[in-house]
Amino acid sequence: MFENIPERDKDWLSIASSVPSPSYVIDVYRIKQNCQMLSDISKETNCKILLALKAFSVYPFFKFISPYLHGVSASSLDEARLGAEYFPGEVHVYSPAYTMSNLVQFARYTSHIILNSFQQLLRFQSFFEEHPELKVGMRLNPRHSEVEVELYDPCRKKSRLGVTPDQFKPDMLDKLTGFHFHTQCEKNFDALKRTWDAFEAHFGKYLSKVEWLNLGGGHHITKDNYDREGLVGLLKDIRKRYNLELYIEPGEAVVLNCGVFVTEVLDIIYNEGNIAILDCSAATHLPDVIEMPYVPSIIGAGKPSEYQYNYVLGGVSCLAGDIIGEYSFPQPLQPGQRLVMLDMAHYTIVKNNTFNGIRLPAIVMYDSSTQKYEVLREFDYTDFKSRLG
Repeated sequence: MFENIPERDKDWLSIASSVPSPSYVIDVYRIKQNCQMLSDISKETNCKILLALKAFSVYPFFKFISPYLHGVSASSLDEARLGAEYFPGEVHVYSPAYTMSNLVQFARYTSHIILNSFQQLLRFQSFFEEHPELKVGMRLNPRHSEVEVELYDPCRKKSRLGVTPDQFKPDMLDKLTGFHFHTQCEKNFDALKRTWDAFEAHFGKYLSKVEWLNLGGGHHITKDNYDREGLVGLLKDIRKRYNLELYIEPGEAVVLNCGVFVTEVLDIIYNEGNIAILDCSAATHLPDVIEMPYVPSIIGAGKPSEYQYNYVLGGVSCLAGDIIGEYSFPQPLQPGQRLVMLDMAHYTIVKNNTFNGIRLPAIVMYDSSTQKYEVLREFDYTDFKSRLG
């Protein structure tokens, strides 16, 4: 079944039969390779790079990532605290809205607080005056969409994310130290360049009034075909023309192609075609498969009818639409067989849930340079119960 597997995927197959199922298996060695690439860009451009915790927050790996990056970006109090406790460096936080009580707590952990409206800046003005150590920024919305899936498009119509050009208040610039924009999702440099052009057209005249600019995340920097030379050139140009401290905050790019999801075939049934029931669930373990939606790549599998044996792969939850996708295989699937889904480190562990009481997958730390692995965590009944009372 696995005769023509690329060399880069053979390591995953060698370990799949040894780890618990289901499990996320994350490769430290590949993470370091990605981080080295990001670090090289940071050094060449003098741009600080942050890990976006919303994509990957498995903190036992932070010790391998933090030597290369400058800190983290967080979207909640708990993310901010996790970053402050386990990731040396700066902690930036953005939320669509704050309360006074959580701002007080945020101040314990964060270096930069990014607001979503000038109304919030006015509401909490006295708090920020009492905490001059906090660098206060504003998220801006250039009204330029690059993301095709509306669910993930921060610049969609009637978006709640960021201040639009017509709502910008120049008379309040003296209360800010920086700007933030985030419009990308799995995009190459060309999308960033178009976004920057739109952003500069709307807000460029205000850039001389602030100290820093965060260009957000969603940049597929570590993907093979990403135009890294273009990125370097743009960052250098922005620094030269505006004399700003620059940040970018990739999440997926840090762990791109660094993890897999191991699952096992439980049963094969037939209903207008072959259906393989797996010991996992798209609804609970891989929610982006349903939300995005997308069909994960599986080692040794092809698109429908590419190989002789076709299957719909389904999960174990009671959700009728708990379907991972349709695939073909060169040999029939068998109960007990392990399947390996590629590129499953990001937006999986952070999004999983316990719907139906289905247990969360194990988390495995792997090092492909030594072929050694460690099961970091396996979950049980107490993890389900503790969330409910």
